[in-house]
Amino acid sequence: MGLERPYNCLLVIFGGTGDLARRKLYPALFNLFVDGFLPPALRVIAVGRRNFTQDSFRQEILLPSLQTFSRRASDLDAHFEPFATRLHYFRTDIYDPEGYTRLGRFLVELEEAADCQGNRIFYLAVAPDHFGPVVRSLKETGLVPARGWQRVVIEKPFGHDLPSAAELNRQLRAAFSEVEIYRIDHYLGKEMIQNIMVIRFANTFFEPVWNNKYIDHVQITSAETVGVEDRGGYYDRAGALRDMVQNHLLQLVTLVAMEPPASLATEAVRDEKVKVLRSLRPLDAAAVNRNVIRGQYGAGEIDRQTVPPYRREKEVAPDSTTETFVALKLFIENFRWAGVPFYLRTGKRLPVKVTEIILQFKSLPDILYFKEYGELRPNLLVIRVQPLEGVYVQLNAKRPGNNNYIVPIRLDFCQNCEVGVNSPEAYERLLYDVMRGDPTLFTRWDEVEAAWQFVDPIAAAWMARPPLFPNYAAGQWGPPAAQELLIRDGRHWWQEDELLPERG
Repeated sequence: MGLERPYNCLLVIFGGTGDLARRKLYPALFNLFVDGFLPPALRVIAVGRRNFTQDSFRQEILLPSLQTFSRRASDLDAHFEPFATRLHYFRTDIYDPEGYTRLGRFLVELEEAADCQGNRIFYLAVAPDHFGPVVRSLKETGLVPARGWQRVVIEKPFGHDLPSAAELNRQLRAAFSEVEIYRIDHYLGKEMIQNIMVIRFANTFFEPVWNNKYIDHVQITSAETVGVEDRGGYYDRAGALRDMVQNHLLQLVTLVAMEPPASLATEAVRDEKVKVLRSLRPLDAAAVNRNVIRGQYGAGEIDRQTVPPYRREKEVAPDSTTETFVALKLFIENFRWAGVPFYLRTGKRLPVKVTEIILQFKSLPDILYFKEYGELRPNLLVIRVQPLEGVYVQLNAKRPGNNNYIVPIRLDFCQNCEVGVNSPEAYERLLYDVMRGDPTLFTRWDEVEAAWQFVDPIAAAWMARPPLFPNYAAGQWGPPAAQELLIRDGRHWWQEDELLPERG
């Protein structure tokens, strides 16, 4: 994070007693407080329907949240009380107009007492169905425009398809300008995602070979061992395509594939990301059938524990045809990436939890003594996003000894492997950026629009072709067709046992 301190403001969290606030927002704010990154006059207003007093909210919601989810929980004895005085609980129903009027008066009182200069952030930590009504009520009851600056933070999913996303955007724009809308993709707040541009553009030996002349293909994997947990109702309406591919994975594609921006200014970076999305080769029904694989997990084992099939998860239809796994091949039709396939996969109940980007470079011709002295492995650049954070390069080298046998070696950097290293959470960086007005790591409307334009034809093609689910057991890497997607191209998915170096 930079040294620039964010502006004094009020942060109003709708859904202040919900899961997102407890798991992510309060711990992130506390971590920023302990590290000295919060503005001195920041006040947080948690809006909820539950009947809490200020004290009971702090003891029953805030304190357990920080004890369980904060990376700075060991600092609670020294910092909880001064942090808790910044938080206020406001009880109302988000569909009660009178509640917004009372909230407006409360905000004015806080602004005058805390010298927040009328600056307001509205964080919608509520279900997507509530986004439009909340924004409309903010406008109709005079909470926006604010006396100072104003911002609204929207969690994904941003719509269910392009028409619904466009309607939601219309509702937001009725109260906020585009520069005031912060659409969160929490992947963009992760340390190694922010590092992709630095790895590319700050190292002489990478940028010249970051193109179709030297790169054979790119693999992007985001795998989870968990099922849908308590999100079955939402997930069964969304599925892996809308929940992960449309936002997270396509955002990773843009960062890997973008051209060098003219500057690091927000709009310059965003412009280059949009160009990538607009350069994606469209997928018609035939291309979807060939290059996009979907799956749904059945019963199986994860970490030697038997787990139920997706159709038996809580709030999931017993005959659900929602996909929990997607693998696809896409192409970027521009000068840099012409002919280079990007393979993406994501899913629930897979063997390991991992998010990583692998760039495999083209192989050298079989000349000299390579065939005689060992198999020449391809050079790889691996960017690990989670749970390990780091980067390594796979090279070929001579094995120590009197012969010339060739073996792969790894030049490895792990950011969070050392004892005591605890990287900031994604929401820390994102909340910090909202408070200081930097939208670089947030998604602009034309990015959302272009992503839906690519994804919607996939969903439409699937609607015309009912799936045969379940088609992979929990604990497997998706259905067999996901492996065939690469095998038929003479490639394979790199697995963790091939990639991760041993650590003592």
